[in-house]
Amino acid sequence: MTLLVKGARQVGKTYSIMQFAKKNYQHFVNINFDENPGYKAIFEGDLDVETLIKQITLRVPGVRMIPKKTLIFLDEIQNCPKAQTALKFISQDRRFDCIATGSLLGIMNKEIPSYPVGYVEHIEMYSMDFEEFLWANDISTTSIADIRGYFERKEKVPPAMHNRMMELFREYIVVGGMPRVVQEFTDTHNFNTVLNIQRDLISDYANDIAKYAVGSERVKARSCFFSIPKQLAKDYKKFQYGIVEKKGTARKFSGSLEWLYEAGIIIFCYNLRAPELPLDGNAMNDAFKVYMRDTGLLTAMLEDGTQADIIDGKLGIYKGALYENIIADIFGKLGKKLYYYEYRSQIEIDFFIRRNSKIHAVEVKSAGNTKSKSMNNILKNYGIEHGIKLSSNNVSVSEKVDMFPLYMAIFL
Repeated sequence: MTLLVKGARQVGKTYSIMQFAKKNYQHFVNINFDENPGYKAIFEGDLDVETLIKQITLRVPGVRMIPKKTLIFLDEIQNCPKAQTALKFISQDRRFDCIATGSLLGIMNKEIPSYPVGYVEHIEMYSMDFEEFLWANDISTTSIADIRGYFERKEKVPPAMHNRMMELFREYIVVGGMPRVVQEFTDTHNFNTVLNIQRDLISDYANDIAKYAVGSERVKARSCFFSIPKQLAKDYKKFQYGIVEKKGTARKFSGSLEWLYEAGIIIFCYNLRAPELPLDGNAMNDAFKVYMRDTGLLTAMLEDGTQADIIDGKLGIYKGALYENIIADIFGKLGKKLYYYEYRSQIEIDFFIRRNSKIHAVEVKSAGNTKSKSMNNILKNYGIEHGIKLSSNNVSVSEKVDMFPLYMAIFL
């Protein structure tokens, strides 16, 4: 079985696999189709393993192919569709372990001559989550376990610890989880250089759109991408195509949103016909919100000065949007599909999740005032047994609603 690691660009796939290879294999063959397009010639002929060995040793300098001691690493495999087909034969042969990575696989898969169904194990890698961000900032696993204990016991966190965690959480909103950005932050704590790197990454994403999107899709996908901050700043719960372009329609732009999703840049959150299980069965495919996969990049798309506003808690209209986006990102990295409920502007619940086999309504509050007519209504009239509110406040509980600090979302 070959391992295929999917994920957006620059989330750390290549680095992680290379570190793993150095620790666990005597020999390592790195075939990067993005840096060396000429490597595609390895897979242009027959795909049996004997032929592949000959081609690899011919075209990749200095490699040694020792059975059972060599890892073949096919990096950015979306750029070589026939290499994806070859994964089947490498898996069947069993002499060499193989790991592949891809950044735009959902977009490029249509070009594969024959996909190796049953021979590839898929995992998805995201940018660093908040717990990993804490590790990077020298917060020990013991300290994180202590905080989890307060969450599980539903006890207030000591004020000094709570304030420190909220400080780190606001920094995570600004910095995000792209490894290169986090490294820069932990090395220098310089928000200006962090912002410069983030905007370089945003340019890289825009360049990917120009490189890989086909025909008119390039302009449309780019327009959808740069509309996301405006979408989140509005009171509308549903994605508005009219914000992308005046009189824009789903017919024109839905494919562009799907492109961004397949590239690992955005995540969808679907409106529910009714707030009840099964969530996926009640989701409306044509009514959804869109969030960025990395909130740090979303922050970098806003105007200069936004970083200081977030750290100081003075963000105004964007504060709620960014807090909502960070929770969407956290839930997405926990493997949860995202759902919300909005009914005639009378009820607005940010998220619904399945937890302990039950449906939970989740509201995200950016301000200290956590009162909610929508939560009261949903608990009273819709058969929802329990609600969760995430805010900057400390832990507090009532009969039907638990209040947790925003940073505890990682424990849900």
